[in-house]
Amino acid sequence: MKVVKIKSRDFEKEDTLKTLINRAEQDIEEFDKVVKEILKDVKENGDEAVIKYTEKFDKVKLSPEELLIPEEELEKAYNEIEEDVRNSLKIAFERIKEFHISQLEKSYFLEEEGILLGQKVVPIERAGLYVPGGKAAYPSSVIMNAVPAIVAGVKEIVIASPNPNKYTLAAAYICGIKTVYRIGGAQAIGALAFGTESIKKVDKIVGPGNIFVALAKKNVYGYVDIDSMAGPSEILVIADETANPEWVATDLLSQAEHDELAASILITKSEKLANEVKDILYNRFLVNFERKDIAKASLDRYGHIFVVDDLNTACDLANYIAPEHLEIITKNPFELLENIKHAGAIFLGEYSTEPLGDYILGPNHVLPTGRSARFSSPLGVYDFIKRSSVIYVKKEGFDKVKNYVKSIATAEGLIAHRLSIEIREKEKS
Repeated sequence: MKVVKIKSRDFEKEDTLKTLINRAEQDIEEFDKVVKEILKDVKENGDEAVIKYTEKFDKVKLSPEELLIPEEELEKAYNEIEEDVRNSLKIAFERIKEFHISQLEKSYFLEEEGILLGQKVVPIERAGLYVPGGKAAYPSSVIMNAVPAIVAGVKEIVIASPNPNKYTLAAAYICGIKTVYRIGGAQAIGALAFGTESIKKVDKIVGPGNIFVALAKKNVYGYVDIDSMAGPSEILVIADETANPEWVATDLLSQAEHDELAASILITKSEKLANEVKDILYNRFLVNFERKDIAKASLDRYGHIFVVDDLNTACDLANYIAPEHLEIITKNPFELLENIKHAGAIFLGEYSTEPLGDYILGPNHVLPTGRSARFSSPLGVYDFIKRSSVIYVKKEGFDKVKNYVKSIATAEGLIAHRLSIEIREKEKS
């Protein structure tokens, strides 16, 4: 983990920042070639291709009838998981649902003389959720991806997850999702995008995955909509001398344990805090940490502590990095909030630790990564709706605007555009 003093506001010239920001870049040409072959095969051969790649990559041999997990298995998993986990997932579902209800949009109309204009808001019809599976358990990912779609009113929600465990299945049951396919990887994305004999095509695919899943989503965009190209997880903490170094260190560690590409960043004006946090991480927390290999690799390569002259510079640097998660642990965190422009989720105060947001608070934990917070937002209800313009024009409304249209059409050289106005003028004259 590096401790770096930042003296210049010209962040583009900082080599350390370049390494950090570009950490997810890799030569994807070979990966993309493989993904495109898989997608082509699935598009042409349906179930046969999905089954072939599931056996090849996940070491699971399935028949077409076994692609879909029976509904009774979902209920069985719900009943089998520990009571405290079941209750926690149910509470998380209700809290997350309550938060997302506020995001609902309504259709509306605006009326003027002879013209009625409006917008019709409707949900997409089918959504596919990709949930990583195998040895890991991601019930929180199920709930976070499903709830916005449920609140939006999506009629059919399906899940694709490679060899999902009981917690994933229980979360699907809590969400009322009845269709779960035991497939993953690029073949699952292809099946959801194109449809197969056993799997119905969806309108949108959301959810995180590995490089093959990410590239598959990128390649099927246009056949379906997608949420984003998710990258490695990241946290940035702005802290002053009042922050508890142990609390800061454990929050950084909570991201480092995700994977070796995760980035854990501290920005502070206190050199004392910077050195204390680094010492606690390496000489205390990592010593007997169960996920030490992953966390240490992450911290060694992409763990950074930046020491700045003041908190305004800290905010500017945070905006430049545009992190997925941003914690502000200072004496007066709300004073810095208005200076933050780019962050997926903002956690204010020493008790607002990021894992609370991962699981239980309500806001979505599917967040923009890799600096995409500069132009992207958390997953929400708005991702599962579409809008249609509604236009109704009477004769008086037509007369009100017709000459403006003729002038602009003439300037653009679009003859038929002008003719469509003139022919109506003659018809009614």
